[in-house]
Amino acid sequence: MIPTQPFGRTGHESTRTIFGAAAFSSVTQEEADRTMELLLQQGVNHIDTAASYGDSELRIGPWMEGHRSDFFLATKTGERTYHAAHDQIRRSLERLRVDQVDLIQLHNLVDPDEWEQALGPGGALEAAIQARDEGLVRFIGVTGHGVTVAEMHRRALERFDFDSVLLPYNYVMMRNLQYAADFEALFDLCQQRSVAVQTIKAITQAPWGEREQTAATWYEPLREQADIDLAVNWVLGRPGVFLNTVGDIHVLPQVLDAATRLSGRPADEEMGRLLAQREMEPLFV
Repeated sequence: MIPTQPFGRTGHESTRTIFGAAAFSSVTQEEADRTMELLLQQGVNHIDTAASYGDSELRIGPWMEGHRSDFFLATKTGERTYHAAHDQIRRSLERLRVDQVDLIQLHNLVDPDEWEQALGPGGALEAAIQARDEGLVRFIGVTGHGVTVAEMHRRALERFDFDSVLLPYNYVMMRNLQYAADFEALFDLCQQRSVAVQTIKAITQAPWGEREQTAATWYEPLREQADIDLAVNWVLGRPGVFLNTVGDIHVLPQVLDAATRLSGRPADEEMGRLLAQREMEPLFV
């Protein structure tokens, strides 16, 4: 089974691999059904989706009618103003066929101007707080991509007491010394405040560049099971973080398989050999 740990201060014991439902952006309901069955078989009890993930919320909705209590359910709004976020949160509830989600997240909040707008007067944060006050959501988080996200999340926690953060974390990304320092500062603050730390892009091999895109992910993922085992073990070998799974339903089983066989964090020498052998590159620079 996949191990669990407390999801911050929410009181929920989440599986350390959280289903990244971006994988449902453009799949059929039949494909989504098979994947949901797999999640139940593996004991995954936490789903992370977003209003902007294509049909994802619509694919999850039918399952919530019979399995709502089996999952901690999170979604995201990418809107920056109060009114737009207010409407999008309620539309997400309709698409998910639920009266309440466990976590609403301000999606990819990294750009300084958007950050100020969303967290300022008349911003999306006000809509999230109102939804929490009305019982439509239980907790509020923030997510983001890029090399500045860790520092922006740290600043966000100084502005508002978010319950979770989400950001990239993998061996290659942490070779960027500035990003690594920012990540560690954010992680320490989250530990002090019992804020859940979700990580993404665990099995990134490199940007697609000019290569043919052969997976639904917006980066080229590692494909060999042994390579995925190393990448997953490297992330989950660090206590206190969660790994949000890959955005491709066909690669997903390999990530879940790796998470059921955790064997400790690989040494830097082993990860260095993987980096060289697979010509791994950072997704964000």
